[in-house]
Amino acid sequence: MSRLLSDGWKIIQEGFSTEENRFFESIMSSGNGRMGLRGNHEEDYTGDSLKGTYIAGVYYPDKTRVGWWKVGYPEYFAKVLNAVDFIGIKVSINGENVDLAACSFTHYRRELDMRESTLKRSFTLIGKDGSEYEIKTERFLSYADCDLAAIKYSVTCLTDDADLVFTPFLNGDVRNEDANYDEKFWEYVSGEAGRSLSFLTVKTLKTNFNVSAAFSWELSGADVLGNEAVSHNRGEFVGNRIITKVEKNTTVTLTKYVSVISDRYYNADKISLIARQKAVEAKKMGYRNLFEAHRVKWDNIWRMGDISIKGDVKAQQGIRFNIYQLNCTYSGEDPRLNIGPKGFTGEKYGGSTYWDTEAYCLYFYLGTREPEIARNLLEYRYDHLEKAKENSLKLGTRGALYPMVTMNGEECHNEWEITFEEIHRNCAITNAIKVYTEYTGDLSYLYQKGIDVLVETSRYWVSRVTYNPQKDVYMILGVTGPNEYENNVNNNWYTNRMVKWSLQYTVETLNDMKRSNKNLYQEAIDRLGLTESEVDCFKNISLNMYLPVDREKGIFLQQDGYMDKEQTLVSELKPSDLPLNQNWSWDRILRSCYIKQADVLQGLWFLNEEYSIDVKKRNFDFYEPRTVHESSLSPCIHSILAAEIGLKDKAHEFYLRTSRLDLDNYNNDTDDGLHITSMAGTWMSIIHGFGGMRIKNGELYLAPFIPECWEEYSFHLVFRGRILKITVNKQGTAVLLEKGDPLEIFLFSERVMLNV
Repeated sequence: MSRLLSDGWKIIQEGFSTEENRFFESIMSSGNGRMGLRGNHEEDYTGDSLKGTYIAGVYYPDKTRVGWWKVGYPEYFAKVLNAVDFIGIKVSINGENVDLAACSFTHYRRELDMRESTLKRSFTLIGKDGSEYEIKTERFLSYADCDLAAIKYSVTCLTDDADLVFTPFLNGDVRNEDANYDEKFWEYVSGEAGRSLSFLTVKTLKTNFNVSAAFSWELSGADVLGNEAVSHNRGEFVGNRIITKVEKNTTVTLTKYVSVISDRYYNADKISLIARQKAVEAKKMGYRNLFEAHRVKWDNIWRMGDISIKGDVKAQQGIRFNIYQLNCTYSGEDPRLNIGPKGFTGEKYGGSTYWDTEAYCLYFYLGTREPEIARNLLEYRYDHLEKAKENSLKLGTRGALYPMVTMNGEECHNEWEITFEEIHRNCAITNAIKVYTEYTGDLSYLYQKGIDVLVETSRYWVSRVTYNPQKDVYMILGVTGPNEYENNVNNNWYTNRMVKWSLQYTVETLNDMKRSNKNLYQEAIDRLGLTESEVDCFKNISLNMYLPVDREKGIFLQQDGYMDKEQTLVSELKPSDLPLNQNWSWDRILRSCYIKQADVLQGLWFLNEEYSIDVKKRNFDFYEPRTVHESSLSPCIHSILAAEIGLKDKAHEFYLRTSRLDLDNYNNDTDDGLHITSMAGTWMSIIHGFGGMRIKNGELYLAPFIPECWEEYSFHLVFRGRILKITVNKQGTAVLLEKGDPLEIFLFSERVMLNV
């Protein structure tokens, strides 16, 4: 069986199990923001595996299939595509094909080094005649040049000389595991197998994305005794068959230099030429120089974004794993890209953008990278505003309704309770605009672009609310809140409360613009055709929004009728019931009181400053015992609020759950890919939870505590042109201004001046 070892900087698999291979493929995933890979073997592997190579922004619009078509349904479900397999190297030793599902081997080890973003493997292969060979592989996807990858494959003969054949290749004949009827999403365009350079260009069906991959190679440690070009399957498989001989106690290494180019960045008619040129240039640079440039980039990322924990190696491994995968998924350089829930680690869910980006990921990028990267996430939504208006029109409403799931601004999720009802996503985008503006102090996005998003989403809410004349209030009917174990409910508190706030924030922003920048204000009024009576309507609905409460218990009601359910606690469930989504029928889940993730509590986090500790505690004490945390987005919010209300042990418990959700496979679903967007919640749990970080009136507040089992932790914050380092241990808290102008902050409510 395999073991996952604890290490502060590495994810290490020791031993091999076919049953656990998919799990380890997932957690060994890597990427560079433009492409990514699961931790698959380079050589053949005929056992259970989810092969995964992914190119950012490349997708297939698979036609939505439902029993009964409903007006407003999305036309397609956007699938993240498994793309050209470019890591492949077939290996034959003395005529025996290396395949760990068929060969004998010992001492298997697979290791993801997160500091340098390399994936290494090693094992001892035992031939049919008893001879032994040490196999070592190493690869990386360059963060310095995101079109490049490099792979080293080494064979050492431990007992006898051996005849060795390497066949490095590119394979365009790939399928998605979630393809209907095993259909193929790619078609061959061109390709050529050469003795020193091979390339392959393929194109997606329907969307016509063109991707070209090329590789060059070199052999060290032995002479090339034979070399022939290989092409199979109508040109979709191209490569080289390289024959050599390795002597006892010597090592031969094949290095494969790969370039992967898409027409998202280059002209389609030039990508095959560019791919070939870059593969040749990579070989000229050599593995060591390519790697050094890559390592420097990652060193800069860790210098800004690392969180160091002393005294708890599992906690340390967990947070670094999450930080690493977030940076693998999104580099922030291309505002057309976003952060998919599986990133480059699997096919599940489809689409590249959920509300997770604004609700969780924005905080991480604000705190660890330059502000332009976080702003690009907002630019992405602004660029999709017209599509959001089209989405709303399809549902018979006005204004803009942003999609729950999207690739290009169009809704592409095919579950009705998500597509039609989880409309709270608009509010997360509004909140993200506020969070960005308060954190950076940059009003330019808000006044020039964000105001359009605020007004158009407010127009949607005006057309979506229902006025109840008997109660003289506005209600929102037929929704799904953040808790997806409740569908088609009326007056979800979170949704109603966030809509109330969103409308209020829109009005306040317009008033601020009118006072401080009349030119931009007038331009916005003219551009949007906004009238005074329309703004008054925003204000009136906000003031008269219905919010369900239970006055006897002193809590906000998750939705109308929630207390009609049988009120049992998670602690009363049998262990065999969990996770509910894998053991109960959907009907049974919907009739229960159990909560998938933070719902009311999500609102108390977003509107944190508007509620007292006592209010937060009453709602936390009521809802948390009913929450099964079967969404990856749940534990982090509970960790932050638990820390705030003084439940330090509970905060630490939830932190471990969110940080090691995939590493410890809490919900038995790591095999099909990682939970990338929720990983930002791990960062939030430490910074906003344990660190007590808040922004109030544009000023930075910190109120840290340290979990009992930790010796010390430290992190950096990028804040308004400064870089701060915060260190917390049993003796106290130290805040160091490492870069930037002097800054006043609040530490435990006391004003402190920081100087470099």
